[in-house]
Amino acid sequence: MPESEVLRELMMKGKDVEKYMIEVLRINASKDFIEVLEHQILAGGKRLRPALTIIVCEALGGKKEDAMYPAAAIELIHNFSLIVDDIIDHSILRRGKPTVWKKYGLEFAILASLHYREAIEKAILKSPNPLKIADLVSDTIMYMIEGERLDILFEQFGREGDYFSKYQFRSVSEDDYLRMIGGKTASLISASCKAGAIAADASDEEIEKFGVFGWNIGLAFQITDDYLDLFGDPKKLGKEPGKDIKEHKLGNIMIVYALQELDKQSADRILEILKKQSPTDDDINEAISLIRKTSAVDRAMKKAENLINRALEEISTFPENQYIKILKQLAIFAYKRTF
Repeated sequence: MPESEVLRELMMKGKDVEKYMIEVLRINASKDFIEVLEHQILAGGKRLRPALTIIVCEALGGKKEDAMYPAAAIELIHNFSLIVDDIIDHSILRRGKPTVWKKYGLEFAILASLHYREAIEKAILKSPNPLKIADLVSDTIMYMIEGERLDILFEQFGREGDYFSKYQFRSVSEDDYLRMIGGKTASLISASCKAGAIAADASDEEIEKFGVFGWNIGLAFQITDDYLDLFGDPKKLGKEPGKDIKEHKLGNIMIVYALQELDKQSADRILEILKKQSPTDDDINEAISLIRKTSAVDRAMKKAENLINRALEEISTFPENQYIKILKQLAIFAYKRTF
């Protein structure tokens, strides 16, 4: 199935969750605060994660309606994290629209993120097996916080304070990188799958298998993101390449691998660019050119392919049905996508 069709299928599934998200967001919210709370949701998104929750539930024989509140909780976690990420990174645009803090002010963005966290609890309470879902959500948010902490500490410029100075990474290994993206990206995709299995009243073994499936997809998804950030087609992405370099991020697997291979002079040059307050377009192009001289892309995409194969192996024992087929197509899409 072409990637556009896979994405369309997912978006159709995930779109249904929006009314449940808005329902729980509006609980106990002042009328004039609703605009702030809904801004992040109405800005759009692929709704990949809630679609996963629904599809896994259906793959295991569960009812779609049983997956809707767990799926809403999962997507609210994602959007809650985006509000916080945008504050941390001082981002002014997301999906072509002003970020919550930029449009409404830092104070109200922080309050909105706190409200999201409580709305997630409301969605959990309306879910099947709420205790299991609650435990999953709590663990996932903790993993995500750790992933964000590491991502910040991998940055080479722009942060202040004694804690950052003491614990900042001067170099990042593959294991460091995988730990970071495991928390920041893979943990929520894994939770999306687990939530669907819990909603279907699956066994602990089945829940774990789908969790591992989602974890490996999440890692591969982020590796592809890293590739696209540096080498993607600007027309398809809607942005120029090199955002990670502009944001001084050492936590990109292409950069991690390239620094392992380059001679000291070239490696030092990439680090020098990452440490610049405002890298120019020429700086970014130079860094990308240096990375291209290495086998970083081949190594990274082979890593992603191996992760996808592991993911597919986890669900290979489940009886084939239309939903399992969609999950397999999604796994391939996660690392072969071009946008």
